[in-house]
Amino acid sequence: MEIVDIVPPVLKDNVIVTTVDSLFKWAHGNSIWPLSSGLACCAIEMMSTAAARFDLSRCGYAVFRPCPRQADLLIVAGTLTWKMTPPLIRLYEEMPEPKYVIAMGSCAIAGGPFADSYSVVPGIDKVMPVDVYIPGCPPRPEALIEGMLKLKEKIMHPERVEAAGKQVAEG
Repeated sequence: MEIVDIVPPVLKDNVIVTTVDSLFKWAHGNSIWPLSSGLACCAIEMMSTAAARFDLSRCGYAVFRPCPRQADLLIVAGTLTWKMTPPLIRLYEEMPEPKYVIAMGSCAIAGGPFADSYSVVPGIDKVMPVDVYIPGCPPRPEALIEGMLKLKEKIMHPERVEAAGKQVAEG
């Protein structure tokens, strides 16, 4: 017998039965606060995503925070150099748990056209964990919105992401 069976028929259309964990996942997935940080040209696309034409706020992500202690998403938008790596890691470490990282653009994912340079990090995943990759040079604002929706899915339904990862590994 499930808890849904206990609800009287009169209240079935007016009562939502869920777990506290599911409620927190729903709330967190719908209110991600990104840190306003940009490293290169991808940051222009990130800024335009929050502007009126693309309106990131309709997805619940309108509040770009200026302080890492108030943010739970770090968008690494652009070319990361080895000299900029320690400050970026410091920002990541100052963010409260749970925290997420999006690698936006070819440079953040794999160094982009500067991959052969001694000063460019050959992928942000070499220095911190990445949750979502958004390819492109630079990726369009629609791609960032899609990436944030993928992150929302990962937060709200982690079991689906794990199952998909197992299928890829087995297949």
